[in-house]
Amino acid sequence: GLFLYQSDYNTENTFTAYVRRFPNCPLIPIFVDSEVVKEEHSDDGATVFIERRCKVEADAPRLFKRMAGVDYLYFIHKNTLDRRERALHIEVVNETFSNRVIVHEICNYTVHPENEEWTCFEQTASLDIKSFFGFENAAEKLAMKQYANSIKKGKEIIEYYLKELEDEGVTHVPRWSPPQAPPPTASPTDLPAGSPDDKLDADYIRRYLGDLTPLQESCLIRLRQWLQETHKGKIPKDQHVLRFLRARDFNLEKAREILCQSLSWRKQHQVDFLLDSWERPQLLHDYYTGGWHHHDRDGRPLYILRLGQMDTKGLVRALGEESLLRQVLSINEEGLRRCEENTRVFGRPISCWTCLVDLEGLNMRHLWRPGVKALLRIIEVVEANYPETLGCLLILRAPRVFPVLWTLVSPFIDENTRKKFLVYAANDYQGPGGLVDYIDREVIPDFLGGDCLCEIPEGGMVPKSLYRTAEALESEELRLWTDTIYKTASVFKGAPHELLIEISESSSVITWDFDVCKGDVIFNIYHSRRAPQPPKRDVQGAHGSIVSPATNNMQLIDRSWILGQDYSMVETALTCKEGESVQGSHVTRWPGFYILQWRFHCSPACSTSSLPRVDDVLASLQVSSHKCKVMFYTEVLGSEDFRGSMTSLESSHSGFSQLSAATTTSSQSQSSSTVSR
Repeated sequence: GLFLYQSDYNTENTFTAYVRRFPNCPLIPIFVDSEVVKEEHSDDGATVFIERRCKVEADAPRLFKRMAGVDYLYFIHKNTLDRRERALHIEVVNETFSNRVIVHEICNYTVHPENEEWTCFEQTASLDIKSFFGFENAAEKLAMKQYANSIKKGKEIIEYYLKELEDEGVTHVPRWSPPQAPPPTASPTDLPAGSPDDKLDADYIRRYLGDLTPLQESCLIRLRQWLQETHKGKIPKDQHVLRFLRARDFNLEKAREILCQSLSWRKQHQVDFLLDSWERPQLLHDYYTGGWHHHDRDGRPLYILRLGQMDTKGLVRALGEESLLRQVLSINEEGLRRCEENTRVFGRPISCWTCLVDLEGLNMRHLWRPGVKALLRIIEVVEANYPETLGCLLILRAPRVFPVLWTLVSPFIDENTRKKFLVYAANDYQGPGGLVDYIDREVIPDFLGGDCLCEIPEGGMVPKSLYRTAEALESEELRLWTDTIYKTASVFKGAPHELLIEISESSSVITWDFDVCKGDVIFNIYHSRRAPQPPKRDVQGAHGSIVSPATNNMQLIDRSWILGQDYSMVETALTCKEGESVQGSHVTRWPGFYILQWRFHCSPACSTSSLPRVDDVLASLQVSSHKCKVMFYTEVLGSEDFRGSMTSLESSHSGFSQLSAATTTSSQSQSSSTVSR
């Protein structure tokens, strides 16, 4: 598309108006949010490059979203503004489903060659759908419809923000002119020159990350690139990645290992959605004596915990260990969010918070064994998934019983974390070198002798009438701890893990999503009209599938079965490397029993008699013993769901009749798999 702006506004006004559409745009409701992931400025200010990660709501039928497995789509949006040439170049590519669908859009705002008061806008886009769960035609029509609607609004949006500028009194933005004085010489702390892929912007580092040596910056870039190549789903921010590097003294391999484990844990237990999805029980509102309270002298969020006033035994007996764990996780998630906010407010990187623990009232009641056990478990989870988030821990009014508690818990706390602990007995915190060195006087809580009202529950004893039986707590703990759509399985050499799904109607769709957490595996799907005889310990799962306990290995295919006679292969085997994420679907041709199999894969270095390559040897060393581990999720959609979704997406004709005909071909009967690298 091509059109001109013929108005009293110059091109610079148009550029200024364009920037106002971020981070979101009310004129395009599906454009939910965006965040700047990279920003670069030339020394003379003539060129500005901004890369954003944009969040777009998937405006599609519910069942279509369910098949795709997403509610939001993410796009990478790159803007290059050349003030010298008076041109704005925009390039957009999709991040979501990038292995299945390729979206490429290019927009240009330029000055008309014959009239410099006119602004030309040109836009081109391409859409290439390789595979999309069998919905290729429907997805193409839906995408083109939405794109056509956004094209119509392009000029309307710019004019909207031009009018907004005019209402603010901005009617003319001056053209760029080169600076009169030469740019300042580089300081010794500036980063070495290199391509954008080899270094981060110096202003970005100072603003969001803090002081980094060239070696530390290199480790961050390499780990971030590795995540982009291998990790499926949301990529953590640089600040989060940097915490894991600092926790392992910038040892890249060690940091990568604990970061991958943490990302898998977050995905398995849906921790990213904890703040929005979990509602705290009223008991925690009434008896959990902790809360956020302003910030310390360095701008770090301040969390206050009156542990001595908390009835830990009563909370554990009434709520269970799992609820307390989720409470602590929500505190840590809120702390990460507050760190980001304070970074923006104070204009300097703030990556951790300060915790003040008041121990007045602590006694032997707090050393109740189940309570200590719960505390140790919480410490273990926090240490593994929130490293380098604690800037300072101030322990006030420590009683004589405190050394006993410290002896129990200190071995489970990382040495670097223990160095951040400051302990004050009695009223020592009130003198020089005490609390005022870390917190401004005007925000010291009233219960510590300050004048600031601290809205934290007083605590007290939990009524025993609210206690729950051990059996009720045990069943609740099991339900909560396994409340996840993903399951884990171990895969041993010579002992595959197999999942049985019974299909009663052809044209049903089996979908899967799994991560290879450890080792290399081979994934395959088999079909049999005979029902395998599972071990007695297996239980009947959803969709008629028989699933094993989350951490157990299970084999279903009898060793006496003959391939091609008792069962058949329905898709080519897929080799999956450690760290890869795989998504796929299979349209069933026949009813019967389908077996999803994960099998141990030996590296070439282990199986070849010729001289192995260095990469092969290193790969084989990464697989400890003969064990692999996968985290998986499967779902079956019936043919009636398929019919409904296709009809809603292609209302002009019966999509289901088309699908039924298509499934008679061998190409459509094959599954569609994607490996996110």
